[in-house]
Amino acid sequence: MTDRVQGRDRSELLIEAGLALASERSLEAVLRRIVELAVDLTEARYCAISVLAPDGRIEEFITEGITDEERALIGELPTGHGVLGLLISEGRPLRLADIAAHPRSVGFPPHHPPMRSLVGAPVLARGQIFGNIYVTEKQGADEFTADDERALQVLATQAGVAIENARLSEEMVRAQDEVRRLEVLDERERIAKELHDGVIQSLFSVGMSLQGVAALAQDEGVSVRIEGAVEDIDGAIRDLRNYIFGLRPGILADRQLDQALRELGAEFEQRSGVVTVVDIDPGIASKLASVASDIVQVTREALSNVGRHAEATTCRVSLRRGAEGAILIIDDDGRGFDADDVAEGLGMGNLRDRISSLGGSIDVRSSGEEGTTIRALLPL
Repeated sequence: MTDRVQGRDRSELLIEAGLALASERSLEAVLRRIVELAVDLTEARYCAISVLAPDGRIEEFITEGITDEERALIGELPTGHGVLGLLISEGRPLRLADIAAHPRSVGFPPHHPPMRSLVGAPVLARGQIFGNIYVTEKQGADEFTADDERALQVLATQAGVAIENARLSEEMVRAQDEVRRLEVLDERERIAKELHDGVIQSLFSVGMSLQGVAALAQDEGVSVRIEGAVEDIDGAIRDLRNYIFGLRPGILADRQLDQALRELGAEFEQRSGVVTVVDIDPGIASKLASVASDIVQVTREALSNVGRHAEATTCRVSLRRGAEGAILIIDDDGRGFDADDVAEGLGMGNLRDRISSLGGSIDVRSSGEEGTTIRALLPL
């Protein structure tokens, strides 16, 4: 193959690559196509591309030319301390006729295929390095050419753009999820306000009117029945207030987790009449700041269950350090329930799902003699 024809084919392949990669949405598919093109363009036997996580570790490592069995035998991923580390630390291409001759070479692990010639380039976009791409073992020649190096730089740039776009897309999805979450919270706040200012006040007015009628009634039986209806209305108001308590998630705004839990306990005690003790380790609370809203919502739902079902006189909320992480406990001295039969119906399924999403576990124990204890273990 002549240089002129080879140059023309290389340009055509790069144009084709740009068009194909621009239409591909999957980052893994883009990177896999890039390593395949790199092998074709440079006539290399092997190619690899690594993508760095924000903390510097390798989060993606895609290869071409090595079978899955060979890769498994090699073992751990490269750490970037040898020659390949220069692509990241210096941020410029590297072309070697003999890898072993370079002073930064640290050799290859057992079962690694022999590699002599190399050309590599940093994967970057907008001045930020996302990883590196390199090809080894030039076929039909002792070393790679300057044209090979330029072609690999083009692919490295395309890879950088693809990685940047993928991360921007992930951030956009997270932002959209947060917007939806805030919209749900706003709607819940609106519903809670309408229930409190509208429905509860109306029920309270009806109850007051009925009490007046009972006082004027000449028939004692009628008075008793009216008083019973007033008690039912009072019970409905208590239930509505419990539901409102569960709907209002905004207590955490501008507060630390330990302060939010203390205020949550005080609000619950004032509303329900259940004496509530809150014991929080501020150090542990600060370590859980990133998941504070989840912990507040778990505690809120558990306290709401206590208010609606437990008929308890005292309740305790504690957050402390355990042997395997943080331990959140909500317990009460109420009438308890059969944890196997009705726990999911009391919202325990929601609690389990939320704790599980945080990488934790939850244990629920309940009995008529000792009340109910919810113990959640959370990783630090």
